[in-house]
Amino acid sequence: MNWQSPARLWLLLGVAALAAGYLLAQRRRSRYAVRFTNLRLLDRVAPHRPAWRRHLPAGLFLAMLALLVVGFARPHDEVRVPRERATVMVAVDVSTSMLASDVEPDRLSAAKQAARRFVDGLPDEFNVGLVAFAGSAAVLVPPGTDREALHEGIDRLAEGATGVQGTAIGEAINTSLGALKGLDSQAAKQPPPARIILLSDGANTSGMDPMEAADEAVAAKVPVHTISFGTPSGFVDRGGRPIQVPVDGQTLRAVADSTGGGFHEATSSAELRAVYDDIGTSVGYRRERQDVSARFIGLGLVLAMGAAAGSMRWFSRLP
Repeated sequence: MNWQSPARLWLLLGVAALAAGYLLAQRRRSRYAVRFTNLRLLDRVAPHRPAWRRHLPAGLFLAMLALLVVGFARPHDEVRVPRERATVMVAVDVSTSMLASDVEPDRLSAAKQAARRFVDGLPDEFNVGLVAFAGSAAVLVPPGTDREALHEGIDRLAEGATGVQGTAIGEAINTSLGALKGLDSQAAKQPPPARIILLSDGANTSGMDPMEAADEAVAAKVPVHTISFGTPSGFVDRGGRPIQVPVDGQTLRAVADSTGGGFHEATSSAELRAVYDDIGTSVGYRRERQDVSARFIGLGLVLAMGAAAGSMRWFSRLP
């Protein structure tokens, strides 16, 4: 935090002087009470009052003055501001390996649950689209602000949703970039600030080279955040025969590093939720320095009202 008018903070010395004066006055008052030798009469004319009540209005009033001084100095701080036309494409692997039950209840079901939570946590004005991919990729929900349509699209994520088996990471990136270009009439000349969130459990086995697709994402200035989901011990049952499908995040890491995105690993539903929460704190926002003096002034006014209410309640007068 910095200050537009830091010299005004010297006024806090005045607040400190008032606090010192108040403490000195209270000390003198207690000495005078001790010199009043008729204690029985003193108890009648000055009945006992709880110490904290006697000092609370003054304390709140001094705190209010300090906050107003801080606000008067025009503090500035970095705040997160949603980007206009911010767009997020969520690409989810629906290949057979995503049916592995090493993550309860299975990788795909856990991925769908985490995706719902992720999109619900984004600001309502964000455009969000959904891509499913296996051996090929398809846009299930074009980017937009209709969260109900997005939930329906997530519900449709299932093995074979794209009709071709395999893991086409490059195709998923390319398809997501294509959906971004069709966001609105401005997208061709003024691309929206965008991110791609891609979740998979394996290496690329078909379609476009992932690194070629990553180069296209770099050219479009679209970072790709990747999530490697699953464990080394994962397997799927095919006709009573277990087929090992260990997680492989090497390609996903390379894509994220190449595009300036983040690479994440998750081996459980809880870890996947945490990954999505982490990504959600940065996707679609920019850091901007803003005047935050209203925070201090507002809190100062609340304390002023508290001081007035306490003084009127306990002493029938304003501080």
